[in-house]
Amino acid sequence: MVYSEMLSKKLKEADAKEGSRISLRNGDEEYIGRLMPHHDFSAPDILILKMKSGYNLGIRVLEDSVIEVIERPSPVVVEREEPEPREGLPNFTLVSTGGTIASFVDYRTGAVRPAMSASELVDAVPELREIANIKARVLFSIFSENMEVSHWQELAEVVAEEINAGADAIIIPHGTDTMSYTAAALSFMLGDVPKPVVLVGAQRSSDRPSSDASSNMMACARFCAEGKAAGVFVVMHEGLGDDSFSVHTGSRVRKMHTSRRDSFRSVNVPPAATVSKEGVVKYCGEPRSPSEGEATARTAMDPRTVLLQYYPGMDPDVFGPVIMGSRGAVIAGTGLGHVGQPMCRVLKEACEKGIVVVMTSQCLGGTTNMNVYDTGRDLISAGVISVGDMLPEVAYVKLMWVLANSESAHEAKRMMAEPMANETGNRRCVL
Repeated sequence: MVYSEMLSKKLKEADAKEGSRISLRNGDEEYIGRLMPHHDFSAPDILILKMKSGYNLGIRVLEDSVIEVIERPSPVVVEREEPEPREGLPNFTLVSTGGTIASFVDYRTGAVRPAMSASELVDAVPELREIANIKARVLFSIFSENMEVSHWQELAEVVAEEINAGADAIIIPHGTDTMSYTAAALSFMLGDVPKPVVLVGAQRSSDRPSSDASSNMMACARFCAEGKAAGVFVVMHEGLGDDSFSVHTGSRVRKMHTSRRDSFRSVNVPPAATVSKEGVVKYCGEPRSPSEGEATARTAMDPRTVLLQYYPGMDPDVFGPVIMGSRGAVIAGTGLGHVGQPMCRVLKEACEKGIVVVMTSQCLGGTTNMNVYDTGRDLISAGVISVGDMLPEVAYVKLMWVLANSESAHEAKRMMAEPMANETGNRRCVL
């Protein structure tokens, strides 16, 4: 969608271009901000201004509105030269996939855009170079909701490649919406990876005063520089302030809030570690130490896997064909792991057909236990297996991996019940 003829004329007469700091007067009201690019979701008579607060404001322009340019944009030319590696510092590779944390302010237009080069990625947080020698590569530049199995596979291969080329740690800037899925996928694909592989995100973009992008990235780098833990992890804010950060096991973490900076939580286990703003790392338990072994990426996945959440009145006629058309199904059941009798019959039929059916719980705290009530025992008799306190989305990712790396339904069920990446266990914590 483009500007209306009236608004286009006003902008042309004022010689107001994207990135200009302008004044827009509607009667007695005046708005001052930087002119942002127009996009398809804006009405043709709406101007978008980035205000001093960092927020964008859409303002309707009227026939008698007055537009004046206060400051014209100037191109920003930055000469970038990769610094020489410093002796005594570890070597980290940043592999960017996109998301809020990999988006930066274009000070010419005021718009937030994704990093398009490795240099931009590192230059956004130059303090990283005081912690480690940084190599960076932009693998993807997408919103995390657009991540697919093929992206997980390519990412795992690149991580293994970089570790085997000498990286002491891999840092993965990633969008927060599906970061836990990617962390789970890497956990199974990389197995006992010999170095730390850490996903990090941001809830607030870099154009906002409350941005958590650089502080999360620094905490991530400090955890990696400590050099005492190997595995797949997620690092995000522990609280609302910038004083502490949580290091979550990649197969045990979930995004619990849409926008809070402390939205990520370890489920049924404490975080693997915490990092203070000064860089002090405290571990919960004994971490697995890094080693000099090679990384191997086992990336085979079977996408013929579904994840369904049971709800009262779930219609077998609607969801039966979905399950019967899959090779494996993860069900997020109620309570200890239950579904209604009509769906029990569908799951029994699926098991008889050789489809692997896995029961998890919609409850985040606690574990499934299908031995307590008749419905659960009926499911066990039908061939449905329980995976304890494994998160539904983690079970979904693991089942895709297991189905592609097993030779029979029986072997797949055994592998699903066997902890492989600390994704399930007996330890509990209060949420």
